Amino acid sequence: MPMGMGYGYYWDPTYVLVIIGAVICMIASANVSGTYKKYNRVRNSRNMTGAQVAAQILQEAGLSHIRIEHISGDLTDHYDPSAKVLRLSDSVYGSTSIAAAGVAAHECGHAIQDKVNYVPIRLRNAIVPVVNLGSKLSWPVIILGLILGRAGLLQIGILLFGLTLLFQVVTLPVEFNASGRALKILDQRGILGHEEMRGARKVLGAAAMTYVTATISTLLQLLRLVLLFGNRSNRD
Repeated sequence: MPMGMGYGYYWDPTYVLVIIGAVICMIASANVSGTYKKYNRVRNSRNMTGAQVAAQILQEAGLSHIRIEHISGDLTDHYDPSAKVLRLSDSVYGSTSIAAAGVAAHECGHAIQDKVNYVPIRLRNAIVPVVNLGSKLSWPVIILGLILGRAGLLQIGILLFGLTLLFQVVTLPVEFNASGRALKILDQRGILGHEEMRGARKVLGAAAMTYVTATISTLLQLLRLVLLFGNRSNRD
């Protein structure tokens, strides 16, 4: 039976799961954007740029060999464990805001995780190649299963899609731990004052919620695939 006839796109009740996922992701994205913009306008009392904050944290952590590079874009900040490079975006690298300090410290948290062999980040890095392959193949395999009417291919496609959810679940403790390390360092080293720490917590907390909502969204999409194609498999 053609997909359009059996699962009319506009009449598919399970599509509400996709809508719910999209809505919560948009809310989380708007929240992190608004929170970041608010505290990106507030200069930290020590007048330290994001790059300077990162340099101090890395040096004190015995990671002075890690390069700090400027990367274009906003909130494109990341730590590259293979190259041992910490890249800070336009809005963080040269900014003296509370938000920039928080983000820079968070990325340093990932570098410290790498140094201490934090298990979740090792696991995440190890499954990246498999997840990337699975995310690329999942929908082609599902579509091929629909065309050929093969329930086995549909199930394989769903399992491949599930690898994305696995990656996101593993990512959650990595991100929360990096933020926890960052806030502890910012406070203990006196990089941010007491009131400034409240702003940093809000920025990193809002950012963490984007990972949570992304995971929920993927879970809802996976549930939809199971409801749709699981039913078809049973009929076939």
